[in-house]
Amino acid sequence: MASTTSTPLGNLLRAGGRAGKPRKQILHPGSVGLLVGALTVIVGSMLPWVITPVGTINALAGPGWLTMCAGFIAVAGALIPRRWVALSHSFMAGGTAAFVAGWQLLRLVQVSEATDAWGQAMPGIGLVMTVGGAVILLTTGVRLVRTPAVAPSS
Repeated sequence: MASTTSTPLGNLLRAGGRAGKPRKQILHPGSVGLLVGALTVIVGSMLPWVITPVGTINALAGPGWLTMCAGFIAVAGALIPRRWVALSHSFMAGGTAAFVAGWQLLRLVQVSEATDAWGQAMPGIGLVMTVGGAVILLTTGVRLVRTPAVAPSS
């Protein structure tokens, strides 16, 4: 019995109505590092940054919103499949988070020195996580610079 459909149409119907287009890749070699670093910075931005005998000081009460925005920039860099976007987002987000966290650590030392209260105000887990996330983001950016670019498959 002969087929009533032409060969290309029959192939399309057998394929479920979808043309055989290659699927675009969403993730790139730096996506995992960017996502881990971004989530570490975002979570660290919501936790306490300074622990005192009286209580804790939350990051969002001060410059923690800057590091949280940097974390979301890193998430965008992880999900956009362009190498230069990943590079710029990893260095921009990692540099911002490292600068703000370093500034807060320096300010903590200055306040402890001025009040002669060494050991009374300590860095909290949020500040430590933010520094760690910044290190992960900057390391991912350096790794992306050092690895050769892969030609897209056609």
